[in-house]
Amino acid sequence: MVNLTYNKNRPLPSAEELPSSDETPVDNQLQNDIPNLLLSLLALIWNRRDDWYFGVDMAVYYNPDEPAFVPDGFLAVGVNHDTGERGRLSYVLWGEKYILPI
Repeated sequence: MVNLTYNKNRPLPSAEELPSSDETPVDNQLQNDIPNLLLSLLALIWNRRDDWYFGVDMAVYYNPDEPAFVPDGFLAVGVNHDTGERGRLSYVLWGEKYILPI
């Protein structure tokens, strides 16, 4: 259960005062809108191609001994677009023929 009580004498921070970068798990509106717009455009332009994948806020694993990084968006060309019913849970470099996303 979430406790929504707070000290009413303490001013609450404005949107400008709160974190909005990738150093926190909080995205701002543009960090969501731009990658999703790019994904929509690629799906329209490359609708007959099956050799690309665009990930949005997805973990990219490049080394099994290192933590993943999670870019706002990335493009991988030369990989299967469709990976089955559940899709990709993450982009694992060694499971994608070592094709680096850009």
